[in-house]
Amino acid sequence: MGKGGEQGGESGEPEAQIRFYTWEEIQKHNLRTDKWLVIERKVYNVTKWANRHPGGHRVISHCAGEDATDAFQAFHINPTLVQKFLKPLLIGELAPGEPSQDRDKNSQLVEDFRTLRKTAEDMNLFRANPLFFSLYLGHIIAMEVLAWLMVSYFGAGWITTLILACILTTSQTQAGWLQHDFGHLSVFKKSSWNHIVHKFVIGHLKGASANWWNHRHFQHHAKPNIFKKDPDVNMLHIFVLGDTQPVEYGKKKLKYLPYNHQHEYFFLIFPPLLIPVYFQIQIISTMIRRRFWADLAWAISYYMRYFITYIPFYGVLGSLSLLTFVRFLESHWFVWVTQMNHIPMEIDCEKHRDWLSSQVAATCNIEQSFFNDWFTGHLNFQIEHHLFPTMPRHNFWKVKPLVKSLCAKYGVQYEEKPLGKAFVDIIGSLKKSGDLWLDAYLHK
Repeated sequence: MGKGGEQGGESGEPEAQIRFYTWEEIQKHNLRTDKWLVIERKVYNVTKWANRHPGGHRVISHCAGEDATDAFQAFHINPTLVQKFLKPLLIGELAPGEPSQDRDKNSQLVEDFRTLRKTAEDMNLFRANPLFFSLYLGHIIAMEVLAWLMVSYFGAGWITTLILACILTTSQTQAGWLQHDFGHLSVFKKSSWNHIVHKFVIGHLKGASANWWNHRHFQHHAKPNIFKKDPDVNMLHIFVLGDTQPVEYGKKKLKYLPYNHQHEYFFLIFPPLLIPVYFQIQIISTMIRRRFWADLAWAISYYMRYFITYIPFYGVLGSLSLLTFVRFLESHWFVWVTQMNHIPMEIDCEKHRDWLSSQVAATCNIEQSFFNDWFTGHLNFQIEHHLFPTMPRHNFWKVKPLVKSLCAKYGVQYEEKPLGKAFVDIIGSLKKSGDLWLDAYLHK
């Protein structure tokens, strides 16, 4: 466990004794009731504080027993400010003979990535353009107004309703991309302003919960495509993903569904039902169960605004049907965009890679164009977004060459593909996993 020593402060008075720890000792503290982590060689006991973590207790638990320096830098726009919360949790430092990285990670790669981040900071790539986000919010509100004007002037006929549904679907999807920006603290310099506007966009413009999104999405960013840590690959036994899970299910003779046909029933289950059914149930139950009353109030304001606007034209049942149809269309858009970057990539158990390697292994990019940028909310730059989640999305293209160069230097595969191929790869990946399951189920 370590050595102790005293250090003198500037006043010449001795400070509290510092304890030194080895990685072997630190890695033992990765349990639900016992969590240590390392940031810049300092060791912190976050066991009791984890439940008060603004990003949720799970995301901080996923880094327990590890060097969390890069994750800490990635998620906080003002690390110096956050240090005041860490100070009471400090229990010691890495022993002088211990490497800064755990589990034999490539220390030079890690240092080069941190140098790249510093370069991006010096290039002001973490500074948002207020005009970009103002116009983006403006075009969402304009679509909401246009939808109301259409039904006001042309009535609630079938053609008008179909066009109206497409406009509302577009505004809802684009509001989803915008709330993503504020949720990642990538717009304002102060976290508090990002949080306030995030609640407005996801709550009042979409009827969802900011806290639900934060607690779920940050886990995905911390450990993308890692079973038991990334909620986005928890498929509730409906799908098997990657190369190892299908074989594991097959060997155990688990057959909740005919997984060799999952690339076919994907069209009937995932895109149509994710938002209108699964997310809606999860959001409402989470807000009530976790007592996110402020989020619930924002969500109620959305539904009040929506029904006040459309009940005069469609009635209660008609307005509810229209909303369900819009969610149905939005769900298709959302699923294809968000899954094309991840499902075809490596999905496996924890391998304790460095930040760069773990993020790039789980993500891929889609070729840039004005349409692709708008259609995906700049998630076509998924690699850059995962490496730098607080970077404003309009700057991804600027840091992209630096990222590609660093990946090439260390032989880390940087994958980019056309939009259409990315969609096809989702189905191909599901079919491959299904075939692996069937082979293991029948023959192993």
